[in-house]
Amino acid sequence: MGDTDSGAVRELMVVLAVAGAGLLLATVAAFAPWQPRPGRADPVGLVELHSPGGAGAPPGKPTVR
Repeated sequence: MGDTDSGAVRELMVVLAVAGAGLLLATVAAFAPWQPRPGRADPVGLVELHSPGGAGAPPGKPTVR
C-alpha cells in the first residue's frame, strides 16, 4: 500500500511542477519588455479599420487591412 501512496504523491508533484513552469513562462511573456531593438522591426501597433469606400462612403461594415 505504501507504493501506491508514493506513486500518487510523485504524480501530483510532477503535475504541480509542470503547472508552475507554465505559470512562470506565462508571467515572463506577459511582463517582458516589448521595446523595439536596433535592426529589428517595430512591434505591431493597433489595427486600423477602413471602410470599403473610403472617407466619403456611407457607414458600413469596416474592413481590416
